[in-house]
Amino acid sequence: MSTTDTGERRRSGEVRPVITELIDEPTIQSIAEDAWIALVGEDEYLLPIPGELPADVVSSWVDVVGPWTGSVVLTTGRQTAAELTRALLGDTAPELLEHEDVADAFGEIANVVGGNVKAALPGPSGLSLPDVGDAPAVRNPEDVCRVDVLWRGEPLTISVQGALPPLPVPHPPHNQHKNEV
Repeated sequence: MSTTDTGERRRSGEVRPVITELIDEPTIQSIAEDAWIALVGEDEYLLPIPGELPADVVSSWVDVVGPWTGSVVLTTGRQTAAELTRALLGDTAPELLEHEDVADAFGEIANVVGGNVKAALPGPSGLSLPDVGDAPAVRNPEDVCRVDVLWRGEPLTISVQGALPPLPVPHPPHNQHKNEV
């Protein structure tokens, strides 16, 4: 006799880890710094100093799917993303950057940072292709690890954020007859 596994038994006792149980800010900072050196240059530094993002921001991100599911998101001002593209492209940067140039370069940085974050997480995971635009919404504020840095004096945020809402907390059964005699 075979039975169909609906997953209900596993889900009833499921405890999804939040990112802060799996990775910390210094690890994310180190991953970002290594990516910066590899992609942007050895003389380019990320200073662990928070700065206020401008009103006109752009984000690049990749999704991680596995035991922990979420996104690795880089957010900065549009002008900073363009300067980052120029730094990444170096001498091959066109005089006038197209939107696709910035999307490709900024997306590649998210891809490298996200791939290294994925590698630091437990279990096998998949990584999506990078996307660029408005950052994915934070679904569970408890499932976020964020690092704020300055690059060339401009603010940049690296956020590792869960894609799933928090699991419901089971409530103990309510004893209706407690006060009845």
